[in-house]
Amino acid sequence: MESQGNGGPAVQARENGEPVTTKTSATVGAAPGYRPSATLPFGAEFRRQASRRRTQLALGFMVLLPLIILIAFQFDSGDDDNGGGEFASLVEFATTGGLNFTLFTIFVSASFLLVVVVALFCGDTVASEASWGSLRYLLAIPVPRARLLTVKLLVALTYSAIALVLLAGTALLAGTLRYGWSPLRSLVAAELAPGEGLLRLLAVLGYLAVVMLVVAGLAFLLSVVTDAALGAVGGAVLLWILSSILDQITALGVLRTFLPTHYSNAWLGLLSTPVQTDDVVRGCVSAISYATLFWGLAFWRFTRKDVTS
Repeated sequence: MESQGNGGPAVQARENGEPVTTKTSATVGAAPGYRPSATLPFGAEFRRQASRRRTQLALGFMVLLPLIILIAFQFDSGDDDNGGGEFASLVEFATTGGLNFTLFTIFVSASFLLVVVVALFCGDTVASEASWGSLRYLLAIPVPRARLLTVKLLVALTYSAIALVLLAGTALLAGTLRYGWSPLRSLVAAELAPGEGLLRLLAVLGYLAVVMLVVAGLAFLLSVVTDAALGAVGGAVLLWILSSILDQITALGVLRTFLPTHYSNAWLGLLSTPVQTDDVVRGCVSAISYATLFWGLAFWRFTRKDVTS
């Protein structure tokens, strides 16, 4: 009881005019010099993911796909007079210049290939650690949970952006070397000068990057919920496909505007003359809203779950 009357060291220090220092729960028991913000640096995680086979194969395929398309065009004899329709028209446009070849490559990749690649980078990042049993060791270093998720998400988004740039950059380089530097043409716009056409393509890439944030958010959420990387990646892709199918059902009416894929093709408006940006703005707002919701749920779930794997 006497020790309670003395008030303890903190009270005595205040009475003597001495500064009072207290230890927070974050520093109690921590090693000297430990800083939570310095654990799991971005560069270390970036290099770690770069050494993985799936990263190398995914980025390599982004470079290889435009070359495969280019080679396929060389074997096209042009003797098929039985149709081909709109796709045949797009192929004809693709061979008229490097910008048009890049536009064709984006067109055939945006609806599925990019979805798979983004889902792979964002859905595999946490679930794979759990399946390997290394996630609990990262947290025991200790790496704060919120920081672990933040770094892994940023690295996954960075690799997704690199994949998109590699796809478009390789297509532009290969197409220009093969077909020349010509004006950009499309089925929804008049002919655009090469300089303006390049700016339009950059705008298209920017919009696609924003749309893919929905896939990134969904795959990342599933990666936190499950320990199966394949389930997280496949689940995100399947849900994206399901949303695309529902968007084709006109009977749903105005409800289709709330689907995350409803504005996925709004980038075509960036190629029109004049530029149509209404759906582009709506698509950006929708994608950012969905991505923020999914990421918020992922952080909420991961900071409260028991990590045993």
